Amino acid sequence: MQNYITPNFSFAPVIPERASGSRVWDTEGREYIDLAGGIAVNALGHCHPDLVEALTQQAQKMWHVSNIYTTRAAQELAQKLVEQTFAEKVFFCNSGAEANEAALKLARKYARDHFGAEKNEIIACANAFHGRTLFTVSVGGQPKYSQDFAPLPAGINHVPFNDVAALKAAISDKTCAVIIEPIQGESGVLPATAEYLQVARRLCDEHKACLIFDEVQTGMGRTGKLFAYEHSGVQPDIMTSAKALGCGFPIGAMLTTEKIASSFGPGSHGTTFGGNPLACAVGSRAFDIINMSKTLAHVNRQGEKLKQMLTELGEENGVFQTVRGEGLLIGCVLADDYAGKAGEINALALAHGLMILVAGPNVLRLAPSLLITDEEIEEGVAKLRSALQEWLQVCGKNG
Repeated sequence: MQNYITPNFSFAPVIPERASGSRVWDTEGREYIDLAGGIAVNALGHCHPDLVEALTQQAQKMWHVSNIYTTRAAQELAQKLVEQTFAEKVFFCNSGAEANEAALKLARKYARDHFGAEKNEIIACANAFHGRTLFTVSVGGQPKYSQDFAPLPAGINHVPFNDVAALKAAISDKTCAVIIEPIQGESGVLPATAEYLQVARRLCDEHKACLIFDEVQTGMGRTGKLFAYEHSGVQPDIMTSAKALGCGFPIGAMLTTEKIASSFGPGSHGTTFGGNPLACAVGSRAFDIINMSKTLAHVNRQGEKLKQMLTELGEENGVFQTVRGEGLLIGCVLADDYAGKAGEINALALAHGLMILVAGPNVLRLAPSLLITDEEIEEGVAKLRSALQEWLQVCGKNG
């Protein structure tokens, strides 16, 4: 097939055509087990019938209306998010990057409104990932994503993830925000320690800075709680969500308190498509399913089962030194002898009929449907085992 897309993507050598649950079929009719979940997006699998119904019903009513108006669909989803979190107000957009952009802009504006223009510094973690806009890629702190787009926005400082002493040394009265992923996804499925989040909360209180949690990847049931911050008991001032919020239909959200939200007065920030009725109708139905106690219990149960099977697989062949993560966000860290080879394994897994992800060169990442069955887990691990066996044979032959 001729490719008409810009070359910033390295497409896999298969073209998915249809999908159902945790199974995908390509244009050649080959079947795959999906343990990637569209990078933690397809939280209820592919084409969940309840979501198809919600989308179809809304599509027959109204697709879009100017943001001069609000809609019942947007208000209903916002109400659910508010009632089940720390938040009091919600801003809808179209992606995680836009949600983080809004969060960072709001934190700066809130600080300017209340403390003056000099309180504008943002502290972020090294090797974080917050999106691909110029602002969020700068905050992310990974030069490989930002260095070609300089000059970058100023006033951003990076500290090592989970380094309490470094955070204490970096924060000051000029800090307007500290932004943290409760689990760093793109950088290796690295959970923040409870101590780190607790210290961040205390320091932000002391310096009158906003604590922002980027839950784009960890939110909406992915870790076995509705949002990952619940594991630590540390509440942010601002939180972002996307990916699983729409389970495949593009939507993002920034959640915050009424006090902080008040700095976003009319005209201060906006979006053409954010909060559109189609996205919010799907998101609202998805929220109801994900937030059920039986769904979250299933995530925890299946997550433990999958981690145990992957740990045993690593013990069999020595490829994994550890398996980590929370709920159904899992990282398999490669042993030192196989460092840098995650991409090779990922490609071979696909050839064996398994969709997984990488998180840097040394970690295989899995983020399957929250509804994944025992059969799908077992079949997926079996395919990974076959792929690893073939890969080890090739590695052995190549010395």
